[in-house]
Amino acid sequence: MTLRLQINLIVGALTVLFVTAVIGLQLRSLRESVHEEVAAANRVAAQLLNRTAFRYAAQGTPAMLAFLQGVGRIRSNDITLVDAQGVELYRSPPSPYKAGRDAPAWFEALITPPPSAQSIEFPDGKLVVQANASRAAIDAWDYTVGLSSGALALLVLVNALVFWLVGRTVRPFGKIVAALNQVQAGRFDVSLPALAGTEAAAIGRAFNRMVGDLQDHIETEKRALRAETQLSDSRELTRWIEQHVEQERRLIARELHDELGQSVTAMRSMALSIAQRVGALDAQSEQAARLIADESSRLYDAMHGIIPRLTPLVLDNFGLAEALDDLVERTRRSQPGVEIQQQVDLGAARLPGELALTLYRAAQEGITNALRHGQARHLRLSLRGSDTEVTLSLVDDGVGLAPDWSQRTGHYGLRWLGERVQALHGQLDVDAVAPHGAQLRLRVPLPTDSRPPQETE
Repeated sequence: MTLRLQINLIVGALTVLFVTAVIGLQLRSLRESVHEEVAAANRVAAQLLNRTAFRYAAQGTPAMLAFLQGVGRIRSNDITLVDAQGVELYRSPPSPYKAGRDAPAWFEALITPPPSAQSIEFPDGKLVVQANASRAAIDAWDYTVGLSSGALALLVLVNALVFWLVGRTVRPFGKIVAALNQVQAGRFDVSLPALAGTEAAAIGRAFNRMVGDLQDHIETEKRALRAETQLSDSRELTRWIEQHVEQERRLIARELHDELGQSVTAMRSMALSIAQRVGALDAQSEQAARLIADESSRLYDAMHGIIPRLTPLVLDNFGLAEALDDLVERTRRSQPGVEIQQQVDLGAARLPGELALTLYRAAQEGITNALRHGQARHLRLSLRGSDTEVTLSLVDDGVGLAPDWSQRTGHYGLRWLGERVQALHGQLDVDAVAPHGAQLRLRVPLPTDSRPPQETE
């Protein structure tokens, strides 16, 4: 049901109640008036006839009959003359007022008083004076019909006027509903013009503000979505680049190990062979050949120092535990004054290649930073695996971290490591350790297919 129809029904119901009350009050007033008029007419007629009837009765019944015929009808009364034997001799004629018309019986019963009659007896008969309110009732009926017709016309007029005025008043709300339907359909550029009426204007302004805020939120969401998509694409590109860089590093390391390593070894062997052959013949040639052999050895050692930094070949061949052992051992050889404690317990966890390489790079980056920037002398490396995740921790006793280290430029290795860990849905934390030092902690969940099988009962 529309608001317009509801208001019309309410106004119509109130108008009907008002008209009904007015008609009820008028009927009450009419009933009292009719009662008073009929009672007064009956008393007047009775008093008149009571005074004159005996005078004419003394002259005989013909004189009484002639008197009554001359008098005719006395207001709202019916006069009947009967003789001593009860035979009706005379009845007053009907009223010519609105002759042929009578009020409905139910209305006449409602408006008129109970029938009343008075008798005047004399020696030859009696007169019966009975009240007759039919003419007063027809007058009341005509007045009620006129009043009801006017009330009905007023009701129709008022409802038509209210319907028109309410239509004009609620017309802006139709525009508001149409605008809301457009917003629901996905159009967020709709706006309402200035609407007539205080409430409609306030709703229109609120609607326009809402649409404006909604557009701003949608635009913000779009920008955030584009930024997230770009970031995701950037991360995917970074991962793709990292994978290819690792592949190139692995290829270069293998070329150094297999091709260049063999060539350098062959050069050293040939140089030593030449030195042995020309030793007794040419001392300078022998010295040059041994110099070439020594340089070949140093080149071989330098090459084997570069290979682990390019890619841990031992990781591909023997696994993460052996690769960390190799990293720690090489660090001890290069840094004789540094003490490194190592604890590796992977349990039954099986690490994918990318996760194992990330953990190795994290340990490598952490050890490098602790020695280069923290001047640490004691390091504790721990690697633990469970059914769902693997955790790597490196604690040092170096100078620690500056309070604003994360806002400073540099630390590209940690940022690169954080991106790799985030791509694996893990978490990287770097915190200060009391009284001095730093801790690098890395937690990465195991992929579902890498988790150990659950035992079933």
